[in-house]
Amino acid sequence: MEQYDLAVIGSGPGGYVAAIRSAQLGYKTLLIEKYDTLGGTCTNVGCIPTKALLDSTHHYYDAVNKFQTHGIDLESVKLNFEQMYKRKTDVVLKNTQGLDYLMKKNKITCMQGTASFIDNSTLEITAGDGGISVIKADQYIIATGSKPASVPGIEIDKKRIITSTEALSLQEQPKSMIIIGGGVIGVEMASIFNRIGTQVTILEYAGELIANMDHDLGKNLKKILIKEGIQIHLQKSVYKAENFGNSAKVWFKDSNGQEQELEAEYVLVAVGRKANTQNLGLENTEVQLNPKGMIVVNEELQTSVPNIYAVGDVIGGAMLAHKAEEEAVFVVESINGQKPHIHYNRIPSVVYTWPEVSSVGYTEEELKQKGLEYTVGTFPFSANARARAGMDTEGFVKVLADPKYGELLGVHIIGARAADLIAQAVVGLEYEVTADDMSRISYAHPTYAEVLKESYTIASGRPSINI
Repeated sequence: MEQYDLAVIGSGPGGYVAAIRSAQLGYKTLLIEKYDTLGGTCTNVGCIPTKALLDSTHHYYDAVNKFQTHGIDLESVKLNFEQMYKRKTDVVLKNTQGLDYLMKKNKITCMQGTASFIDNSTLEITAGDGGISVIKADQYIIATGSKPASVPGIEIDKKRIITSTEALSLQEQPKSMIIIGGGVIGVEMASIFNRIGTQVTILEYAGELIANMDHDLGKNLKKILIKEGIQIHLQKSVYKAENFGNSAKVWFKDSNGQEQELEAEYVLVAVGRKANTQNLGLENTEVQLNPKGMIVVNEELQTSVPNIYAVGDVIGGAMLAHKAEEEAVFVVESINGQKPHIHYNRIPSVVYTWPEVSSVGYTEEELKQKGLEYTVGTFPFSANARARAGMDTEGFVKVLADPKYGELLGVHIIGARAADLIAQAVVGLEYEVTADDMSRISYAHPTYAEVLKESYTIASGRPSINI
């Protein structure tokens, strides 16, 4: 029986980062993955392929709708759906090959198979060919991630009623699509297919799109997506879906209980994700699950078994790849006797529509709920010279600050390059910088970042010099 210092179950962002940091610190490390490729959902059927398609469709959309304004005349623009999806696959392949290289470079042992606990300290690994290995490790990290969730009454058949996973493997362009869910996955998928001419309808249960983010972001994003041709219906409760062979239909109720139905070529279910805890043999351990099936951990991310930790989607919270990575480093360095930290409120969230949406810190709704006072500084991209030059004038930056000391409380962006701009705001929150200080540093001109500068200035109580 092979003995390891640390065994990691699952090779997504939480898993592979944990394995690499473990090896860097000198531990004999094992990484276990049940699928044939490393990288988990994010690399194979999530973040990476989705962003590849978002970039490709963005280029196509701009060629059709914006190039002429830039003085670029094209006789015709033709969509090559097959090539677009092939490029996505190539991007995924390069990333998984990169992970293979990192495992070899760091001398990490990788095993393909399904891991299941025999007891608190022993693991059985069943390979794809049926072979079984049994190992022991001083410490374990469960990083098995999540899978798409559904709603009662809807069976995902992976043919006409699909998830984002199947949407990333379609053989031809859909003519129409109903997306159940207006969260991050829902609006990103809507953007991909709407840009290439698919008739897209979003059905969302909540009263806002991306409802977990600051509501002003969702309201603005809704206007932008509608302008681009996406149909959006909020406060709709879907209770049934059926595959009719060449199409699928959904039935739903509005806030008044009135029943309605819609039909499209595909129905894509994007109502969130649920933890992957099945077949882990947790019943053979003292590890506990909460009512939602997520692994219960303490502030040190330990389960009720001191030598078993869990990170990422499997423990809940924001289901973000970079959140899992932060937790992975936190656990391994804690095991090593270091004193790392995680501030969950300072982990940014991003939506890769265009314009992009990003957020860090408290939302205005959360501050109101907590009864905390705050100042607001908002500035539009339409007043920014770089945005005008790039024809990216949609959106705004919204800064929330403490009125007494000026400390940043939250920064929310919808606009061009919001995914990159938010990094500066994260620094501000992490080191408790004031809005006034953030406004007084030098910003290159012309840049999108100047929208941040103006918002910080207004939040600190001074007038913007660009209004």
